[in-house]
Amino acid sequence: MTARIQAFLVHCFTAIGAALAMLALLAAMQQEWSIMALWLALAFVVDGIDGPLARHFEVKKHAAVIDGVLLDLIIDFLTYVVIPAYALYASGLLPGWTGWLAVLLIPYASALYFADTRMKTPDDSFAGFPGCWNMLVLALLVLQPGVWVTLALVVILNVAMFLPLKFVHPVRTERWRMITLPVALIWTGAIGWAAWTDFGSAPVLTTVVGLTSIYLMLAGIAQQVLPRG
Repeated sequence: MTARIQAFLVHCFTAIGAALAMLALLAAMQQEWSIMALWLALAFVVDGIDGPLARHFEVKKHAAVIDGVLLDLIIDFLTYVVIPAYALYASGLLPGWTGWLAVLLIPYASALYFADTRMKTPDDSFAGFPGCWNMLVLALLVLQPGVWVTLALVVILNVAMFLPLKFVHPVRTERWRMITLPVALIWTGAIGWAAWTDFGSAPVLTTVVGLTSIYLMLAGIAQQVLPRG
């Protein structure tokens, strides 16, 4: 198999995320939240794998006719922003006017953030909250913290997108990756299991999702507070 074909196959793999986004949206429209969560969790896995594959097979060199960064951003906006915003509104996590606020504010602020050329830091982390609303919604479906806590998180994270705070990428951020990557995998597995069990009450699972979510949310900020050496 030639390098050019391998590179194009990586783009094809990335594009699977768009199909998974549509499956998640259809499940959300039918209010099948566990099915939606499974599709979003699978899309999260694809998104975590395609980057290393793209670098390994040098897609920018061998398949430059397709902009892999743009392709990734298009899919991410669907799976990270549009579907989670709808889920917050339609699932009852944010009822009434709070749901309307989320469904309007999240896409508006996220569109500006996704177009910001400064969204990546030199260590391959994110500058500001990277609009990972899918992770927030999936965690909230497990944790069920209540309307006002959920609304506060939505408002705070919308503001945090434009603050000089660092948020780690589980795969690309080298510092603490030996911890961050396993934590991200544990989080994904816990979300998948919670969805498989239809988000039934499970204190141990709730604790795992809560602790791993806190780590992934605050690890980058902790790295800012605790410089190397």
